[in-house]
Amino acid sequence: MSRQQIADPQHLLFEAPRHQSFITGSEAVAEAVKRANVDMAIAYPITPQSESMHLVGELYEQGYIKDFYRAENEFAVMAAIHGASLGGGRVFTATSGPGTLRAMEMFPVWAGARQPIVCAFMCRGVSLPPSIQPENIEMGMLLDTGMLMLHAEDGQDFHDMILKGFVVAEQPDVHLPVGVFVDGFFATHTKDRVMLPPADLKLPPYDPRSAPVPTFDMETPPMRVTRDPLLNKSNFISGSANASWHQEILAAAERSRRHLRKCLGGLLEVQNPGAKIMIVASGTAVSQSREALRLLRAEGMEVGLIKIKSIRPFPEAELAEATDHADLIVVPEFNAGGWLGREVKAALDNNRRVISAPRIFGGMSMPPGLIVETIKGAMGTKKRTAAGV
Repeated sequence: MSRQQIADPQHLLFEAPRHQSFITGSEAVAEAVKRANVDMAIAYPITPQSESMHLVGELYEQGYIKDFYRAENEFAVMAAIHGASLGGGRVFTATSGPGTLRAMEMFPVWAGARQPIVCAFMCRGVSLPPSIQPENIEMGMLLDTGMLMLHAEDGQDFHDMILKGFVVAEQPDVHLPVGVFVDGFFATHTKDRVMLPPADLKLPPYDPRSAPVPTFDMETPPMRVTRDPLLNKSNFISGSANASWHQEILAAAERSRRHLRKCLGGLLEVQNPGAKIMIVASGTAVSQSREALRLLRAEGMEVGLIKIKSIRPFPEAELAEATDHADLIVVPEFNAGGWLGREVKAALDNNRRVISAPRIFGGMSMPPGLIVETIKGAMGTKKRTAAGV
């Protein structure tokens, strides 16, 4: 059995000394769960998520998790996680691509039931012909499920955001599920230096009495949680009740902003503020953008970078302020739909500055030179337009 001491989240996350470890993103997931004081984890294999939950299963054998099992399929996982959370447990799971889509029905159920579940999403293609390659189109499909959505750039982000996800999700004024997303293979199967807090520390246990809805137990009739007599009828009262509950979920997401800012050090990160050309990215596209930034600045071009950490809630006000002076905003993405570009355009008044490109999908990497070419091409177009050509 593991021997760990309970630590204050502030100490565990920000004050405890850390040691460097050279590990994959999948191993970073297990290291986070090891310190998260999880009651139950439920798994079903799907590439590239499988390794992470295999490692979480080993944590169960080592005594770091109270209960663990493999369910029949992805939907069964998310339904069982729902039940475990309804019972008042701190729960964790993970999925990828087609698994995300197969379980889609459960994600708004988690949010509607105000459950502080943390789920890791190792994003991959979901198109035909079948693809297991990196792509994050599934994130665009989850934007309005009610869950909070964090996008990790690398293994360090992945580890930290999972632990911080539990801390934020379980705040009494939040109590929503948190999805921690990473671009599969680029981060999950690549080794990187990750700074880990002491393994003998763990988060305080989850207190279900802090939840805004009661947990299932022998003294709490299920109807008090599911509200079946009211919400399953199609009438004016039912519609009003549903609408007010949805509004409360949206309000809880807004209330999460202050907790996320504290835990993440802000919803976005700005490099070289004041530049007239800004790259806006999330996930591993940030790493590629950092190299593009280096190449452009070596040529004497003043370019800045904005890393979006939180997709839901989206940092509209912070992004507007960080791009207020910019003449050109380029948004590189690992998906065909350009969901981040749409979010950026929706947040900004003058969105004609926004170029939703380059977009890489189908599993290809994004050469930094492609970002450079996109910026130079857009600048050339602007010059020709200004000259009346």
